[in-house]
Amino acid sequence: MIQVLSGVWALLTGIVLIMLGNGMQSTLVGLRGGLEGFSATELAVVTSGYFMGFLSGAQIAPRMIRRVGHVRVFAALGSFMSAGLIAMPLLTEPWAWTLLRLLVGFCMSGIYVTAESWLNDAATNETRGKVLSAYMIAQTLGIIGAQGLLTLGDAGTSALFIIASILVSVSFAPILLSVSRAPATELARPMGLRQLFSGSPLSTVGIFMLGSVYATQAGMAPVFGTLIGMTTPQIALFVAMLFGGALLLQYPIGWLSDRVDRRKLIFGASLLGALCCAAGWSQGGNLWALMGAAFLAGGVTTPLYALFLAYTNDYLPTEDMAAASGGLVFTFGLGAILGPLVTGWAMEFSGPFAFWIVLGGTFAGIATYALYRMTQRSIPSVEDTESYISVLPTASPVAVEAAGAWSAAQSDPEGGEDGASQQA
Repeated sequence: MIQVLSGVWALLTGIVLIMLGNGMQSTLVGLRGGLEGFSATELAVVTSGYFMGFLSGAQIAPRMIRRVGHVRVFAALGSFMSAGLIAMPLLTEPWAWTLLRLLVGFCMSGIYVTAESWLNDAATNETRGKVLSAYMIAQTLGIIGAQGLLTLGDAGTSALFIIASILVSVSFAPILLSVSRAPATELARPMGLRQLFSGSPLSTVGIFMLGSVYATQAGMAPVFGTLIGMTTPQIALFVAMLFGGALLLQYPIGWLSDRVDRRKLIFGASLLGALCCAAGWSQGGNLWALMGAAFLAGGVTTPLYALFLAYTNDYLPTEDMAAASGGLVFTFGLGAILGPLVTGWAMEFSGPFAFWIVLGGTFAGIATYALYRMTQRSIPSVEDTESYISVLPTASPVAVEAAGAWSAAQSDPEGGEDGASQQA
């Protein structure tokens, strides 16, 4: 593992720094928005703006890269993102923040596409699984670490926004100085939603609802904390718990995924998420109960994303996996745009604890549909399923396609390696 990381450590360092800056601004929106008197609905629109920009960036960035190259796109998007972060405390209006968050989301998506292209190019078929796992860990640690940085300043001033901007700007140095050449970025055309649903109804519906869950957790958790009177350190810890649970639960869920019916695992993880949300709602202001609920509810979200990707690939020929992955990323993005809007509206009219009701209801919806699908389709034998690899919901189609190619190569060592090198 050390030998593998020695070739990509600079890229991973840059990713951690990017996630530190991006993680800070995501939580800062809820903190500063509450101080400015934004309503839950207004902050929900601001949150959805980020995911709308992220989704559009994932579609447009590859075309930009093919036209002008990785380095220029990377530098331009980084500059715009830094400018957007600094501008937020200067334009404290909901409409301005929505536009700025849309810009930041677009830039962040393009940055992911570029960085993941370099990372994928630096890996070989033998090391790709370890490199992708290290990349996902680096992303998660960056998001968690960002919450600790929020305690260094006052959300009512510009200081924390400036720190986030600096971290994003500095992150480009190790990435740009470590790459030796610009890799090719060829993404498969995303599979249409009708074809995707026909091939895997559970993954299509489930990942749409999971997009709602993830965006609500990432964007509306700070709003919830602000509305119930949490302090800044408590809100930072609450958000960190949502992402920290993934580090603990990713491995055991992944281990089980390669050994049991994945639909049962999807059902069980979703049910656990729903029960934890019910506990968070019922415990009211019990701080540590809220932290525990966040840890487990957030902890099953990331593994569920990877489970849906793996389950889809179980029913597809290798040549269709890349297109299906692109379709699932797009479907997830649609859910991510809608989720905060529904949650913000519910919190506006039913109070802040509607945060848990919407999350729990969505988890329950996933569990119910998984239970229904178990009666509609037989499951392939464990030996015929694809290998599981952790993929974060923040990953671009580049990393998702690379993970699918690696999974196919692991499951079909004789014929999969060539396919992996073509798709990665």
